Amino acid sequence: MNRTLLAAAVVVVAAAWWWGREQEVFEDDAGDTDSDALPGFLEDAATAVDQITGGVMSLSAMSRVTAYDLQDRNVQAFLRVIRRGEGTVDEGGYKRIFGGGTFTSFADHPRVLVVKSGYRSTAAGAYQFIQSTWDQTRKVMKLPDFSPASQDKGAVGLIAMRGALADVKAGRLEAAIRKCGLEWASLPFSPYGQPVISMDTARKVFASAGGMELVAA
Repeated sequence: MNRTLLAAAVVVVAAAWWWGREQEVFEDDAGDTDSDALPGFLEDAATAVDQITGGVMSLSAMSRVTAYDLQDRNVQAFLRVIRRGEGTVDEGGYKRIFGGGTFTSFADHPRVLVVKSGYRSTAAGAYQFIQSTWDQTRKVMKLPDFSPASQDKGAVGLIAMRGALADVKAGRLEAAIRKCGLEWASLPFSPYGQPVISMDTARKVFASAGGMELVAA
C-alpha cells in the first residue's frame, strides 16, 4: 500500500479511537471522552479507513456482525480455538481475569489491573479483552454489558475487524489464524513473542468443536 495512504488511514483510526475511548488509567492505550455522538463518528471514520485502505483495515465490519454470524458452526469452533489459547475454554473462563483470578459481575468489564510475571494487564473474560479494547468494541457494537453473550459477539467483532470472518466461515483456518494472531497473542503465528498454541492444537480444537476446515485439493 502507498505509504501516504497508510499514514492517512492511521491518522483516521487514531482520531476515531482517541475520540471514542474512556480513560484507561493503567495501560498505555488512553483516551478521554465518552460521547453519545461516538457511534456515528466511528462509523464515518471506519468508512473513511475502509476507503483509504481498500478494505485492508476492515473497521466498519465490526459493526455489521449479526446473530447469524455468531451461530455459524465454524465461527463457534473458532471461538473455542481462541479460548483454548487464552486458557479460558472452561465455563469459568467468562469470569476470568489475567493471572487466573475471577470477577463476579457481568455488568461491565471488571477494569482490574493485574501485575504478574513481568506483565501489566486488565485482560478479562473468555477472550481476555483489555479494558481499552473492550471499551472500543462495546461502543462500536453497542454491547449492553460484559455478559458471555456480549463477550462472544465482541470477539466475533474483532475477528471481523481483522478481516478474518469470511475465512473462518469458509474454513480457511490457517488464513484466519494468521490474521487474528495480531489480535490474540496466544494464537499460532502471533508476532508478539508470548507463548502460543500450536497449529496442530488449533486444528484439533477447531475440529472437535464442530468446525470444518477447508483443505486445498
